Amino acid sequence: MHGFPTFWWTWRNQLTALADAGYRAIAMDLRGYGGSDHPPHGYDPTTQTADAAGVLRSLGVPSAYVVGHGWGAFGAWAMGVLEPDAVLGIIPISMPHPRAMRSNLLRAGQWTTLGYMLNFQMPLLPERSLRRLEGHRVEHLMRRWSGSTDWIDAEGEVYRSAFMRWPTAHTSIEYHRWAVRSFWRTDGLRFMSAMSEPITTDVLHIHGVLDPMVLSASCSGSGSYVSGSYRFAALQTGHFPQEEAPADVSALIIEWLNEHTRS
Repeated sequence: MHGFPTFWWTWRNQLTALADAGYRAIAMDLRGYGGSDHPPHGYDPTTQTADAAGVLRSLGVPSAYVVGHGWGAFGAWAMGVLEPDAVLGIIPISMPHPRAMRSNLLRAGQWTTLGYMLNFQMPLLPERSLRRLEGHRVEHLMRRWSGSTDWIDAEGEVYRSAFMRWPTAHTSIEYHRWAVRSFWRTDGLRFMSAMSEPITTDVLHIHGVLDPMVLSASCSGSGSYVSGSYRFAALQTGHFPQEEAPADVSALIIEWLNEHTRS
């Protein structure tokens, strides 16, 4: 599962690497992105996990190892608790466990990097900003959050174009609106309470130490919510390891999968 502001294309390198290693890999567009439906509601982690589990069922896959980046990783963590029967293991990239993220907002100074999310709470203006100048702000955010930008030189137009398809600019930021507005709301508190349950599957947690948006320090404590094995892998990348260091990410995933499926 991808994050903001990408779509399934962000996994193109991992899809081929995993296939070459003998694995079946599936990349979906999250609700509100790319070729998926863009309904007016349902941009919360509970619905996100149900969507992902539904995609697996529709493909005749009873359970899978779930890889997620950013908001997709938020959903991967959530699937470990909310859809445990569909999950063999999880590989979250660039996102702490939801409860670790919440507790580290002040402790790790994470709140100082999330001003863009507060900006996204305004009506209409964020959507217009993302679509203005042929999606220039989409590429601007990617460059700001990346440790290296060579991949954006090659792929920036692909991601800008995806945001020009209305209403992607609106529905994609509904996830951010839910995250902020539900902080003290019943549905948000209920979700965080549910996430206190330990994740019983094994976890490979990948994070870029140069990530200026989701700080490495915010990952502290994520392993305490995992009763299976937990491995943290740090890469010299920014927020998009699968794009900035695709071979390294693919190698980590394949090595970890081999240990869990071929031992």
